[in-house]
Amino acid sequence: MRVVTFNVNGIRAARRRGFDAWLAGRRPDVLALQELRCSAGDVPELPGYHLAHDLGTLPGRNGVAIATRVPPLAVRSWATHPPVARGLPAFAHEGRFIEVDLAQAPVTVGCLYLPKGGLPAELQRPGSMREQPDGGAKYRRKMGFLDAFARELTRNRRAAAAAGREYLLLGDLNIAHLPHDVTNWRAARKMEGFLPEEREWLGAQLGPRTLVDVVRALHGGRPGPLTWWSWAGASFDKDVGWRIDHQLATPVLARAATAVAVDKGLSADARLSDHAPLVVDYSL
Repeated sequence: MRVVTFNVNGIRAARRRGFDAWLAGRRPDVLALQELRCSAGDVPELPGYHLAHDLGTLPGRNGVAIATRVPPLAVRSWATHPPVARGLPAFAHEGRFIEVDLAQAPVTVGCLYLPKGGLPAELQRPGSMREQPDGGAKYRRKMGFLDAFARELTRNRRAAAAAGREYLLLGDLNIAHLPHDVTNWRAARKMEGFLPEEREWLGAQLGPRTLVDVVRALHGGRPGPLTWWSWAGASFDKDVGWRIDHQLATPVLARAATAVAVDKGLSADARLSDHAPLVVDYSL
């Protein structure tokens, strides 16, 4: 079973850059998409796939989807099944999470687009930021989301286990976990997405009885593989980026993973997005 997670940074833009040809060539069994950033009328028809999505209500922002070759047994989004964890209902309209029960395997798959966040107030320096200082508002919002989503994730994982299903969380988590996941990791320690408390949160979701970072387990203790490069400068050509796209699986499913690849593309001009598709093959 080939599983891909991909932040397309706008599905219409990605299709103009060659998304359809990439999909026809890769032929994943499960495809999780983040940041569709489109209206219902612009959701593409993907031949050979059933597409479940939650676009949210924020025009031109967010939006998640899961495409499967076999129609799923069940679909749950926060629009139709509001989250239970305290603090998450405020995010339910933003198109950040969707979950399906696969029909072709006893696996529940979640797709998450986690808020990017920002810096805490004490790290904000006017004149050195792309955005205006906000006193740490975006940072607090992200940390609140993380706290609540940890409880929701545990609940969902346990519900899957009770139903005899493995659990797989896919998506752009906007957090890099280890120094191997960031090219310039020392400088990144004071950047959103690699703050100590963010990394601690991600580490707390992982464990031998909960969820396994499948990519790190397959790739080992080597740098990379990276999945995101800034549009600015020559980051892509120099391979200066981050791994913020993840596949986190329950241990039994993680042990079935056989190969990982990142479809980075050959050149900056040929990129489908500022992210690259993260591909994992599972032997089920």
